[in-house]
Amino acid sequence: MLAGLHQRGYDDLIAAHLSVLQYPGPEDMRPSDLATRTRMTKQALNYLLGQMEELGYLERVPDRADQRFKRIRLTTRGRAASVAMREIVLETEAEWEHALGPGQFAELREILGRLSEAVAPAENGSP
Repeated sequence: MLAGLHQRGYDDLIAAHLSVLQYPGPEDMRPSDLATRTRMTKQALNYLLGQMEELGYLERVPDRADQRFKRIRLTTRGRAASVAMREIVLETEAEWEHALGPGQFAELREILGRLSEAVAPAENGSP
């Protein structure tokens, strides 16, 4: 993913930034909620947000409902990087489907979906 982003001109991104941009993205989230989703400390996430703000990928704006809080907004560059990430995923999937064939690739996607569902409750603290 990172190599693909660098090839597309986003060479100022580092691996840690990918957790902020990962699907479905941070748009309109509170930093504290994003920290929970990414399983980072608030301090670590705020450090990354500061870096990404300086690089022009996002901004932190006041929450309209409660001025004590901030919301994350992607800039044009941040939205473009998110689109590039999705393109890279689609290219990778196409490569894997070509390598495995449509049947095995469909099976792989189904198995990964089941695995994701099985792991999700454990990540949320449920049995």
